[in-house]
Amino acid sequence: MWWQESGDGHDRRLGHFAADDADGELTRKTPPIDPLSSLQGLGSFPPPPTLNPPVWNPPAWEPPAWTPPTGGPPPAPAVPGSADVPTPPEHPRPEAPAAPEVPVFPPPQHGEPEVPVFPPPQHGEPGPPPPADIPPAGTSSESLRPDRLLRTRRRPPVGGWRRAVFNLTGGLIHPQDSKAERHRQELIERIRQPVAAGHFRVAVMSLKGGVGKTTTTIGLGATLAHHRGDRVIAVDANPDRGTLSEKLRVESPATVRHLLNDRAGIWRYADVRSYTSQAPSRLEVLASDRDPAISEAFNADDYRAVAQILERFYSIAITDCGTGMLHSAMSAILDMSDQIVLVSPVTVDGARSASATLDWLQAHGHQDLAASAVVVLSAVKNPRRSAVNINELKDHFTKRCRAVIGVPFDPHLEQGSEVDLDLLRTATRDMYLEVGATIADRFGPGAAT
Repeated sequence: MWWQESGDGHDRRLGHFAADDADGELTRKTPPIDPLSSLQGLGSFPPPPTLNPPVWNPPAWEPPAWTPPTGGPPPAPAVPGSADVPTPPEHPRPEAPAAPEVPVFPPPQHGEPEVPVFPPPQHGEPGPPPPADIPPAGTSSESLRPDRLLRTRRRPPVGGWRRAVFNLTGGLIHPQDSKAERHRQELIERIRQPVAAGHFRVAVMSLKGGVGKTTTTIGLGATLAHHRGDRVIAVDANPDRGTLSEKLRVESPATVRHLLNDRAGIWRYADVRSYTSQAPSRLEVLASDRDPAISEAFNADDYRAVAQILERFYSIAITDCGTGMLHSAMSAILDMSDQIVLVSPVTVDGARSASATLDWLQAHGHQDLAASAVVVLSAVKNPRRSAVNINELKDHFTKRCRAVIGVPFDPHLEQGSEVDLDLLRTATRDMYLEVGATIADRFGPGAAT
């Protein structure tokens, strides 16, 4: 047996020695220790309280009343007894942007068509896309214009020192056109305007012979035909032997009388073309009867029949009237004309005859033709030997008609033979451009009425 006591006197242990069965040695045996024996001196602990789980009786559930959202999430419904249980802190939640207000449009009234109304785009929002069938600006084929693509679109100078400089520099130096050339191009543009009515009739007339009436007819017709792309024809309506066909190279021996006799078989332009002659300017001429054996004069009915044939194939018809106002065809010519050109020489008696013609037109119901007439002062002789005050003549006729244009003397016209525009002086060609542009101003819609 053995006894062990700790130094402070509180711990005592009792043991014994036992013999080993194997070798007879004594070993110290310690009795088992009670784990609660060391706590007996410390007193006793109260028993732990009995924890019973709470019993939750939920109340009868009622659906909450719905209220429209105001931009934030709705509050969570209160749970009974939740005040005793701590709730986790709520983190701030970003507010969603308010939805844009869409305007409300009243419904269409009864009988009104329903038109789809789209709300206007808000600030910062892209607008509706353009229609698919309309390409953006600058991307269609119409934007590929020559004036935008070609660097050398300008027309080279016509002549003079400007053309010489242009040719010597190989086009690197391109002088601007002169003021006269720019005015000339403006006249050509006026001449080229289309005939709105499809056909336009011009009557060239004078009371006296030998004043340049037929020459004016050829000069005006050649100018129009040269600068236009449609067909222009000049008709010799002189009841006697006319000289219009002598102003160009004759291609066909046929006359206006042959056309009248064969009018039942004319259906195409090629049929009419076999009765006319064409000048280098593309002007066609229908000659009058030149056979002295013909006793039947060209009358009003004949002119109406010819005019009805020509209006089907030509855009402009210029009639070279006979001298005088009382011959048989003049009544039909005036009734069907859209414009008259009154030719007067730069002489005292010629100017009086032209002014008397305007008096006759006003007295016989043709006031509109007289007011819209174009007076051509033709210098058939060299004006250096003339003492007539041309400015005084222009002032007189300007007060009575629409325009007064003076055609200067030209040696090529004085010869009385075939008229070629390329052989005329520049001043003469420019004056015929003025006459043509002045007449073409009435080609537009409503201008000839």
